[in-house]
Amino acid sequence: MVEDEKIETTVSPFAIREGEIKVFDGKDGYVSINQIIRKINLGQINDLHFEILNIVNKFEFVTSRQIYQLLLEKNFEIKSQDKLTNKLDQLVKSKILTRYYFSSEKGQGAYRVYCLEKMGKYLLNSREIDCNWQPTDNTKTVQMIKKRLAGNQVLLAYKRKVSSFADYVVKPEIIAKSAKKSLKAHGLVKLEKGNMKINLLFEVARRGENWKELFEKRMRLYKDFYNNFVPGDCGFISLPQFILVCEDDLHAVEVFKEVVTKNSFSDKYKIYFTTDLKQNDASLTKSLIEFAVDPATGKYRAFNVDLKILG
Repeated sequence: MVEDEKIETTVSPFAIREGEIKVFDGKDGYVSINQIIRKINLGQINDLHFEILNIVNKFEFVTSRQIYQLLLEKNFEIKSQDKLTNKLDQLVKSKILTRYYFSSEKGQGAYRVYCLEKMGKYLLNSREIDCNWQPTDNTKTVQMIKKRLAGNQVLLAYKRKVSSFADYVVKPEIIAKSAKKSLKAHGLVKLEKGNMKINLLFEVARRGENWKELFEKRMRLYKDFYNNFVPGDCGFISLPQFILVCEDDLHAVEVFKEVVTKNSFSDKYKIYFTTDLKQNDASLTKSLIEFAVDPATGKYRAFNVDLKILG
């Protein structure tokens, strides 16, 4: 596997491409549960396969590279990403997992996205593992899936590269009290260093059809949560630092303008921004920016955020 910092690209693989569609790359036809049980009895499906299922269940949509990184963190012995792909193929052929790729006029995507199938849910339930998957989950749009993949990348980057990393939560739930609605953010990272503790709450923004309207709607729920927060809400003792994950630097500017012009977040709290490719750096100490007025020009510009706990 190529290390993150050695990946040579100027465009995030999780950015939205014009006219992009999701293409099914799984297995058609029928596989019986008896066939799968036989494979388990013969050892053809083992604890490693179940751990892969656990990962896919937790993250909902995930690439083979992300699965590989997570297995390495859990000390599973996988000789290469190609070896992992063989394991994933076994699960796809047995209709335990399924997969998709993205395609547009510019060509086919270079990676596959894995998610659960019905048989996968049965196997997880057999081991008393909670699984809320339902068939309609696999009908989600390209924009929704790429948000999840970009969110995964952020969580993995913090886990692997930040010494103060303590834990992460996939899809933490936030309650907007006034609207009486809940939403799930794309990730929460908990950092601890000495007596210093901080929570980072990540929301992923993607370009796409009607993205500005969809983005504003979610931001207003976050604004509701932050403005009405009291200690203990959603398990937080204090408010988490809110961070928007954008496709690239230009997109970060576009997203910031949306927040300001639509007044869709509280003026009392800072928003930090980051981009997909900043997660590839060997260190994340310079991965966050904020937009503030430059005293010299009187105009907004991006400033690097010095968050000491990332050092």
